[in-house]
Amino acid sequence: MHSEAQPATGRGGRGARQRILDAANRLFYREGINATGVERLAAEASVSKRTLYQHFPSKSAIVEEYLRYLQQGVGDPVHPDPGLAKRSPRARILALFEAPPAGGTMRGCPFHNAAVEAADGMPEVHDIVEAHKRSYVDGLVALARGAGAANARLLGNQLAVLYEGAAALSTSLNEPEPWTYARKAAQVLLDDAVRGR
Repeated sequence: MHSEAQPATGRGGRGARQRILDAANRLFYREGINATGVERLAAEASVSKRTLYQHFPSKSAIVEEYLRYLQQGVGDPVHPDPGLAKRSPRARILALFEAPPAGGTMRGCPFHNAAVEAADGMPEVHDIVEAHKRSYVDGLVALARGAGAANARLLGNQLAVLYEGAAALSTSLNEPEPWTYARKAAQVLLDDAVRGR
C-alpha cells in the first residue's frame, strides 16, 4: 500500500501526462475515485504534485480525462475489438455477457462507478457518463437491428438494462455467476425479438 506522503521518484517530464492517466486508470477503478487522493496519484505516476497540476488543473479534470481515455477502449458494441468485428450481430451481443475470469475483486462498470462517486460534485463527469451510456444503448440497438429484431429499440434497451444489472450484481456479490444468468436471459430476449418479426 502506497502512503499518501510518498515522494515522487523524479520521473517527471516526457510521458508524465500518460503516467498520470495510467495511474488514474489503475487506482480509480481498483480503489475508487473518492478514495484516491491527488498525492497518491502523483506518487503512483512518479510525478510531483506540481507536475500533476501542470497537466490537470484539478482532480475533477483527471477524472474526466480518465473516462474519456476509457471510452477509447471499452463499451463500443458496434465497433468492437478486431477479434469480435467479424462475428454476427447476435454473437457480438452475447459476447458482451461473457463472464469475466474468476479471481480478484469484481468492480463493475467504471462509468457507473464514476457516476455514483461523482454524484452532484462533478457535473462534467455526469455528462461524460450519460453520453457514454446513451452511445452504448444506441450501439446495442444497432446490433439488435442487425440481428433481425422486430423492435430493435426495445431489445437494445432491454439488453442495456440486463448488462447493467449483471455488472452491478456481480460487483455486489463479488462473483461472476450473474453474467451467466444474464447471458441466458439475453439469448431468450434475442430469440423472442427475432421470432416477433
